[in-house]
Amino acid sequence: MPTPDFILDLRRFVGTRPLPLVGVTAVVVRDGNVLLGRRSDNGHLTPVTGIVDPGEEPADAAARETLEEAGVVCRVERLAWVHQIPRVTYPNGDQSDYLDLVFRCSWVSGEPYPADGEMTEVGWYDARSLPELELPDMRRRIEYALRDEAVARFEGGR
Repeated sequence: MPTPDFILDLRRFVGTRPLPLVGVTAVVVRDGNVLLGRRSDNGHLTPVTGIVDPGEEPADAAARETLEEAGVVCRVERLAWVHQIPRVTYPNGDQSDYLDLVFRCSWVSGEPYPADGEMTEVGWYDARSLPELELPDMRRRIEYALRDEAVARFEGGR
């Protein structure tokens, strides 16, 4: 997965030190199914995820990433969960702290396919019998997005 130019620019100043970033997870729903893809970088099955570009609205980022990665147009319905992901250290030593915003989205059009190479396969999975997901918080992201709650969940608040 190519690193966005704005992150490469920031890395010139901060080196490998932790970089705070905002990420999005788009849980796209269609007729009781959830859109999942197998990531090309680590082979994990996940909903669509991505980084919010500078000045971009997070909901717009979720819709953009869904189209870019899976070739699917979606409508962002609501924010489902806000949480901090444990620090990520990449093989090159770069560290990132992601604040992840999980959005429930609905399918509008398009049949899923690995559009930009960030995923090796993409498809619809029955939300009631999801396969095992390698990253435990991915299941929580999906569960929170599928709930019929009008409010978003937040971690912490101590």
